[in-house]
Amino acid sequence: MHHLLRSLMTTTPVAAGAALLCAAAPALAQETFKVAYIDPLSGPFANVGELMLTHTQYAIEDINAKGGVLKGVKLQLLQFDSKLSAQESQSALQAAIDQGARAIVTGGSGSSVVTALVQAAARHNQRNPGKEILVLNHSSIDPELTGKACSFWHFQFDANTAMKMKAMANYIKKQPDIKKVFLLNQDYAHGKQWAHYGREMVGLARPDIQFVGESLHPIGRVKDFSPYVSKVKGSEADSVITGNWGQDMVLLLKAAGDAGYNLRYFNHSAGAVPGTVLAVSQAKLGQLTWVAEWHPGQADSARTDALAKAYKAKTGKDFLAPRIDMTPRFLAAAINKAQSTDPVKVARALEDLTVDTVVGPVRMRGEDHQLLLPQVVNTITPVDGKAVKTGWEGTNYGFRTDAVYTGNELAQGTECKMARP
Repeated sequence: MHHLLRSLMTTTPVAAGAALLCAAAPALAQETFKVAYIDPLSGPFANVGELMLTHTQYAIEDINAKGGVLKGVKLQLLQFDSKLSAQESQSALQAAIDQGARAIVTGGSGSSVVTALVQAAARHNQRNPGKEILVLNHSSIDPELTGKACSFWHFQFDANTAMKMKAMANYIKKQPDIKKVFLLNQDYAHGKQWAHYGREMVGLARPDIQFVGESLHPIGRVKDFSPYVSKVKGSEADSVITGNWGQDMVLLLKAAGDAGYNLRYFNHSAGAVPGTVLAVSQAKLGQLTWVAEWHPGQADSARTDALAKAYKAKTGKDFLAPRIDMTPRFLAAAINKAQSTDPVKVARALEDLTVDTVVGPVRMRGEDHQLLLPQVVNTITPVDGKAVKTGWEGTNYGFRTDAVYTGNELAQGTECKMARP
C-alpha cells in the first residue's frame, strides 16, 4: 500500500485517479453477499423446511428492497436440501462454500445436523483464512451449541432448551392439577435433552410431581403412536413432557385422541409447525402447551401482527416465527455495523448486538452467541372470544397466552470457552 501511495504522489492527477479506481475495484466487485439455506426440503419434515425457507426468503427480499447492506450490496439466497442428514448437510455446506456463500441459515434439521455443520464450518474456516463462513441457527436449540460446544462461527437465534424449559417449569409451578408426568421424546440429542431438563427443572419447581415413566422413539419413523400412548396410559400420567415436532407430534396427538386420552402436553415449539393446531382440533382432546417468542393472536403485538399481515399478503402463507425473519436482519445489521462483508468482522459485530425487532429489543450475548429472546408460554385451545379470539389453520382453535418471560429472566449461565480468530 505504501508503494501505491508513493507512486500516486509522483503521477499526474488523471493517472492518480485511475490508480485509485483500480485499488478500489475489488471492494466494488462484490455485488452480492451470498447466504445459503440448508434445511429439509424433502422427507417427513419437508413442510417445516419449506416454511422456514419462506420466512428466510421474505426477510432477505425485504432487506434488498430497502437497499440491501452497505448502501447497495444485495443479499443472495442459495437453497440446499439437508435431507435431515448430517452427511448430506456437510455436502451442502461444501457446495455452498464453492458457490461463494459467506453465511448459512439453518436450524430445522435437528441439533445433531447443526452440530455437524458448525464443526465442518470451523474446520473449513481454520484451513481457509479469508474464505470464512458463518452459521446462523434459528431453531436448533441444543444448549451445548452455546455451551461446551460453542464456536465463534455459530450464532443461536432461538431460546435454547434450558431457557424454554425454565419458562415451562415456571408455568407448571402454578398448575397444581399436574401431578403425574411421563417423558416421551424422540431418540436423538435434543429429545433426550428435553427429557433431561424436564425432569430436572420441573422437578425443582414442583418437588411433589411424580415422574411415572420415560420412553424414546425413532425420529420421523413412527407411523402409529398407539403403543406409546398405551404405555403412557398404563402409567396413569396426566401430562407428557415431549419434544416431538412435525409429524411426530401430529401422530402422537392423533393416537391419544383415538384412544380417548385427554392428556396435557408440554413442548418447546410444536405449535409453530404446520398441522399441529389442526391435529389438536381433530383429536378434540388434549391440551398442547408450548413456548416461543410469539404466537398468532397474541395481544399487544402490533408490530408482529403487521409483519404477519405483510408476509401473508406476499407469500399466501401464515407467518409463525419472528426469530427466523430476524436472523437475516441481524446479519444485515452486523454487516452495516462492521462496514464490511468479511465474516470475521461480521461475527465480531454480531457479538452483543442489540436489534429492535418486532418482539422488542433483543441482544445477541457476546460470550456464547446466544440470543436472549423473550418466551411466551401458550396453549392451543378453542376460540372463546376472550382469551382466544381467532382460529388457526381453518379451525376454531387458536392460542391462549399463559405467561410471558423476558430473555434476561430465562438466561442461563454458560460453559462456553470460545476460541477466537
